[in-house]
Amino acid sequence: MNGQARLPPYRALVCLLFAAWILPGLIGHDPWKPDEAYTFGLVHSLLQGGDWVVPSLAGEPFVEKPPLYYLTAAATAKLLSLWLAPHDAARLASGIYIALACLFTALTGRELYGRGRGWVSAVLLIGCFGLLVRAHQMITDTALLAGFAIGYYALALSLRRPRLAGFWLGLGGGVGFMAKGLLAPGVLGVTALALPLLFRSWRNRGYLACLGIAVVSALPWVTVWPLLLYHRSAPLFGEWFWDNNFGRFFGANELGPHAQPLQYLGILPWYGFPALPLALWVLWSARASGYAKPAIQLPVAAITITFTVLSLAADARELYAMPMLLPLALVATPAVDSLRRGAANALYWFSVMGFTFFAGVIWFYWIALEFGVPARLFSHLHAMQPGYDPGLKPLPFAFAALFTAGWLLLLVLLKRSQERPVVAWAAGLTLNWALIATLLIGWLDTGKSYRSMVAEIKHALPRDTRCIASRSLGEPQRAMLDYYAGIITVREEVTGGLRRDCNLLLIQGEANADPNPGREWRKIWEGARPGDTVERYRLYRHAGRR
Repeated sequence: MNGQARLPPYRALVCLLFAAWILPGLIGHDPWKPDEAYTFGLVHSLLQGGDWVVPSLAGEPFVEKPPLYYLTAAATAKLLSLWLAPHDAARLASGIYIALACLFTALTGRELYGRGRGWVSAVLLIGCFGLLVRAHQMITDTALLAGFAIGYYALALSLRRPRLAGFWLGLGGGVGFMAKGLLAPGVLGVTALALPLLFRSWRNRGYLACLGIAVVSALPWVTVWPLLLYHRSAPLFGEWFWDNNFGRFFGANELGPHAQPLQYLGILPWYGFPALPLALWVLWSARASGYAKPAIQLPVAAITITFTVLSLAADARELYAMPMLLPLALVATPAVDSLRRGAANALYWFSVMGFTFFAGVIWFYWIALEFGVPARLFSHLHAMQPGYDPGLKPLPFAFAALFTAGWLLLLVLLKRSQERPVVAWAAGLTLNWALIATLLIGWLDTGKSYRSMVAEIKHALPRDTRCIASRSLGEPQRAMLDYYAGIITVREEVTGGLRRDCNLLLIQGEANADPNPGREWRKIWEGARPGDTVERYRLYRHAGRR
C-alpha cells in the first residue's frame, strides 16, 4: 500500500503483456455458439442498413439489450472491412472495451494505492481465469465490464476530485446501461449511496456534488435510446424494459437459465483465481486496522453489493460474474507488498513450471493434430472434429513460436521483485491462451462454427424454394443462416403455426429424437455441426406445395 512504490524496470514488458493478452483470439475464427453467433447476427443487421433503435435478428426485432455494443462492433467491422472478415473486425470491439476495463482498473488501483500500484491491479485482473475466454468473445458483457470499471474509478476519484468523479460515474453507469440494461446503473447506484452511509470518508459535501453531477452525466445515456424505442414501439419498449430486465431478475418469464443456490459462491474460487486468495490474504492481514481505509472499503462494498444483486436474480450464468473480478483485483492489489516470501515464491515457481508444462502439452497436441504423431492422439483429435483439415499453417505457427520465445525471454528478464509472482502468472496464462488461439484455433473453429452446416443446407435447397418455415430454431442458428446464406426462415413460434405458402420446413432438435412433422413432409436433408452429437437439423419438403 506504499504510495511511493517504485515502478519495476520491466515496465515496458508489462505494457507488452497487456497487448499480448488482449489480442490473441479476437480474429481468426467464425462466430461461435451461442453468444457470439446471435450477437453478430445483430451486428450483421446493422451492417446491412438495419435500424439501431430497434435492433433486428434475422429480420425480426430483437430488443434483449441496448445497442451500444452492436453499434461499436458494426463500426469496427465497417472501418476494417478491407482487411478483415466482418465477424473478425466486429470482435475487435471486445478488445477495445476490455482495454478500457484494464485501463480504468489501473487508474482505480493508482487512486486507491498510489503510483506504481495501478498496473498491479490490472495485471491481477487479466490473471483471473474467469476473464480469459469471455474477454475475447463478441459479447455485450465486455462493454458492461468497461462501464463498471469506469464507475469504480469514479468512486475512488471522488475522495480527491469529486466533481470530475461525478462525470466519470455518470459515464460509467451510462456505458453499462447502454451495454446491458439496468444492472450497471443499479449496482453502481446502490454502491454510490451505500458508501457515505457506511464509511465516513465519503460523508461530505463534495461527494454529494459528485452524485448530483453523476445524475446529469448519466441522463443522456439512460434516456435517449429508451425514449426513441418507446416512440417507435411501446410494446417493444415494454418487452425490453419489463421482460428483459425485471422479468429476468424476478423469474417472471422463461428467459435465461435458472439460477442454482449459491451458484456464484461456487464458481468464484476458480473464476477469480488467483485474485481471490490474494484478496482474502489482504483482508486477513488488515483485520486489525486496514478496514478503516477507503482502499479496502470501496472494493469490498462493491463486490459485496454485486454478489448480492447477482445472487438474488432468478437467472444466472457464469459470465454474469465478470463485474465481480474488478473489485476483487483491487482488494488483492496490496498482496504484492504483504505476501510472505514463501507464498510469493510458491506462486512464482508454480506459474513458471505449471504454465511451461501446459505450453509443452499444447505444442505436443498441435504436432499430433497436424503431423499425425503420435497416430493414436491424431485419430482421437480428428474423431472429435471430423471436418478439420490438417496441415501446417505458417502464420499461426510463427505467432505461436514468437509467444513461446517471448515467454522464455521474459523468464530471463523478470528480476526478483515483489511484483514478479503476479506478472509471471499473468504472462504464463497469456502464453497458454495465445498458443490455443494460434495453434488450435482452426481445430476448435471446426466444431464451434455453423459455416459448413449452413453451406450444406443451402446446397440442399431445391430451386423452387418459395419460403422456409422453421420450428425450434434458436437465435444463434437463425443469425448464422442469415449471415452465411442469406436465409431468413418464417418461425412458427411467431406466426402461430406453419404458413401454408412455405414448401420447406427446417427443424432444430436432438439427434435421437425424430420430430415427425407429418406424412406430407418428406425429409430432404439432415445434418449438424462437425462433431456435434447432440443437436440435429432436419430439412423437409412439403409433398403438395410446389
